[in-house]
Amino acid sequence: MKKLSVFILSLFSIGSVFAEEQLVELSLPSMNCAVCPITVKKALEKVDGVDFVEVTYKTKLATVKFENTVTSIDALISATTNAGFPSSLKSEATND
Repeated sequence: MKKLSVFILSLFSIGSVFAEEQLVELSLPSMNCAVCPITVKKALEKVDGVDFVEVTYKTKLATVKFENTVTSIDALISATTNAGFPSSLKSEATND
């Protein structure tokens, strides 16, 4: 049992080495008030694997940094859509 526990823990450690952070910008054209970014930010922060969120009303963009081994761009888009603000991918970059 001890060997199995050590093996499982080592798998988690190896997985974290391969985790990759990704930075994306989501376009949110339906944001129409100064309170909208707060709602969008809260929705995105609830997604597992999200490390950073910045939402700007003026540009109607959300910048999101997340672990792509934990979540996906589709999950981020679903989160904003479910909060009432459909979004689309504007740009993406990979941070190694």
